[in-house]
Amino acid sequence: MPKVSVLMPVYKTQEEHLRTAIESILNQSFTDFEFLILDDCPTDTRETIVKSYNDPRIKYLINETNLGISKTRNKLIDLAQGEYLAIFDHDDISLKDRLKKQVEFLDSHPDYGVVGAYGKFIGKNKPMYFPIEDHDIKVALMRSCAVPHTVAMIRKDVLTTTGIRYEEFYSPSEDYALWSRLIAHTKFHNLPEQLFEYRSHTGNTSHLQSNKMFNATQMIYAFVRTQHPDLATEDKLKRQVRKKYKLFGFIPFITTYEHFNITRVYLFSKILIFKIKKTYS
Repeated sequence: MPKVSVLMPVYKTQEEHLRTAIESILNQSFTDFEFLILDDCPTDTRETIVKSYNDPRIKYLINETNLGISKTRNKLIDLAQGEYLAIFDHDDISLKDRLKKQVEFLDSHPDYGVVGAYGKFIGKNKPMYFPIEDHDIKVALMRSCAVPHTVAMIRKDVLTTTGIRYEEFYSPSEDYALWSRLIAHTKFHNLPEQLFEYRSHTGNTSHLQSNKMFNATQMIYAFVRTQHPDLATEDKLKRQVRKKYKLFGFIPFITTYEHFNITRVYLFSKILIFKIKKTYS
C-alpha cells in the first residue's frame, strides 16, 4: 500500500494547466504515492492528456455522470489506499518537496491530522501566508479558510473514524466546511515555507461561483461560531486594534494591528506604512 494518496479531481481543465499540475506531482522528491485523478466530466474528458504519462502511480478514473466537486472529492477519499491523503487541485503546482515535508511532519506528530503550508501566486512575487500553530488556525477558522486546501495533507483515519466528509450543501466552500467540522477532532498545522503555487484566473471556482461561495461561507460562519463560542470570541479580540499613537493627544497618527504572525502599521489609520512578519524556526 502506498504511504500517500494524491487526490485530484478534474473538470474541463486547460491542457497546459493540467500538464503542469500532473508533472509537479510526478516530479516530487517523495515517491511512495498513488496519484488518483478523477474526471468529473464524462462528456468532455481529459483521458488522452492523463494517459500520455506512462507512470504506474497514476490511476485515472471517470465518473459515469457528473457528480459535482464534493461528491467527487468524497469518492476519491473512499478510493484512496494511502495512510495520508494529499489534496491537490487540477490547475495548481506542488513544489518538489511538498509531499516529503508533509509526510515528515505527520510521521513525527501523530496527534496532528491536517497539515498545510505557505504558498505563492503563479507568475507573481506575492507570497501566501497562513497561521501556523493549531490554536491560531482554529481561531482563524472562525472567519476564514485558514488551511490552504490545494496543499493540505490529511491523515485518512481522522476522516474514517469521525465519518466527516465534504458536504455538497456548502459547495463551493466545501473545504472550509470540512476544516470547521474537524476542529473538535484533530490538530492543524501549516508549515511556514512555500510548498505550492496557486493559479488565480477567471476560470477559478472562486471567480465563477463567487456569489454562491459567499453565501456558503456565511452559513459556515454561523455554525462554526455557534459550535466554538470561545474561539469566536478570541478571534474577535485578536482583530481589534492593538495600539494607537495620537498626535497632539487626539489625532490618530500611528495605528498598529496584530493578527497571528503579521503586524501592520498604518499612518492616520489608513495608509499602510509597513508590515512585519514574525518568523518561525
